[in-house]
Amino acid sequence: MLTQEKNRLARAHESVIPLINDHIGYLKREIKKVRNQIADLIDQNPNLRQKKELPDSIPGIGKATIAAIVAELDNLEKFNHVRELVAFIGLAPKETLSGSPIRGKPRLCKVGHVRLRKALYMPALVSIQCNPVMMAFYNRLKEKGKNGKVIVCAIMRKLVHVIFGILKSGKKFDPNYKPVLLDKNSIYKSTIAG
Repeated sequence: MLTQEKNRLARAHESVIPLINDHIGYLKREIKKVRNQIADLIDQNPNLRQKKELPDSIPGIGKATIAAIVAELDNLEKFNHVRELVAFIGLAPKETLSGSPIRGKPRLCKVGHVRLRKALYMPALVSIQCNPVMMAFYNRLKEKGKNGKVIVCAIMRKLVHVIFGILKSGKKFDPNYKPVLLDKNSIYKSTIAG
C-alpha cells in the first residue's frame, strides 16, 4: 500500500496530495510499529533470540530477512539436507526438456516458498558487496561468464546453504571456516563454506 500511495503522488491532483501524504505517514508509522512488535516478540523468546543471533552474524542479512527466516524456518528438523531446503524455497534449478533433443536453458523452479525467495533477494545483492565469501563466489561465477540473474540466484542458494549450516550447527558465521573431512570419500561435515 505504501508503494501504491507513493506512485499515486506522481499523478495526483494537487488538492489530494496532502491527503496522500497523510496516508503515507500513517502507513510508515504502522509499518514501524509492526516491525517493532516483531523484534520484541523475537527478543522475548530465548529460542527465537538465539535463532536471530545466528543469521545476524552473516554480512548482508538484515533485520527484515532475519525475521522472515526465524518465522518461516522455525522447524529445520524436517530438512535432512540443505538440498531439501533449497527446493522448499524454490531456488533449485529446473531444466526444460521437450520431446526433441534440443534442451532449454535451466531456470529456477519457482515452486516453493515465495516469501523466503523474496526475503533473500536483497541480501544476495548486498552480500556481493560486503560478504567476503559471497564476493569470492561472485567473482568465480563472473569469470565463468555467468550473467547477473544467474549469479544472484546462485548467491541466494549459497546464502541458504550458509543459513542452513549455521542454524543446524548453532555456530555463528565464520568467513574463514574450513570444512572438516569426515572420511576418505571427501564428504564434508558442514555446508557453511559451501
